[in-house]
Amino acid sequence: MTTWLPAGTTKTMFVVRADPAPLRAAALRDELAGAGAVRVQLNVDDEHVAPALRLATAAPVSAVLSVWSDPAHDPAGVAAVVADAVGATSGWVVDERRRLDPAERYDGARAEELANVAVLRRPADLDRETWLHRWLVEHTGVAIRTQATTGYVQNICTAPLGTPAPADERVEALVEELFPAAAVRDVHAFYGSGGDDAELGRRLERLMASVARMGADRDLDLVPSSRHLWDLADVAALSRERPATPSSR
Repeated sequence: MTTWLPAGTTKTMFVVRADPAPLRAAALRDELAGAGAVRVQLNVDDEHVAPALRLATAAPVSAVLSVWSDPAHDPAGVAAVVADAVGATSGWVVDERRRLDPAERYDGARAEELANVAVLRRPADLDRETWLHRWLVEHTGVAIRTQATTGYVQNICTAPLGTPAPADERVEALVEELFPAAAVRDVHAFYGSGGDDAELGRRLERLMASVARMGADRDLDLVPSSRHLWDLADVAALSRERPATPSSR
């Protein structure tokens, strides 16, 4: 099933370290809709991804919530709804760039894939322009070619919502990478190396060298997750003209 977002939709993302259970509630989605949200995505670390690798710089991230809102509404309203549900969170307005579109449905069903969300911090020895170039231009192709990637969505933080937690003050971006479900337990399924240990080693070496150049070999939160999407409005009715292809901002 494919739906469409109106032009100019504002995307916000929230890193949640509290109990994520309230984020699943229909009542929360109703409140978000009242604050202008038209789509919600929940990435939650749950039993389906328990065997997967996770990394944390502070308290572990239990969920990442993404909200797309009508541009006529202030994103602070969405942030207030999220804070009321789960307490203080780090949130940002983001610039989304879809480098490899995931297969998506918008009825809340769990996606079959493993969805990893990495919370990226820029190292102090790299200026923002250099860091963005290394990530967006130099690293992206390496990441996709050395892993069994089925979706790759980059989110550049453009403005904080409220005051981020101390662990998140240097966050510059969040990236979501999707992999086959078998990647939860099978490293060859994760890297697409077909059971060949030599090929696995080659891919790992190339990927880790690229990761180190952008400083993502340290100060990284890596959140394995189950991915859920909901549409909160008839977004086709919000658009004056239905585009020929899905939005890929």
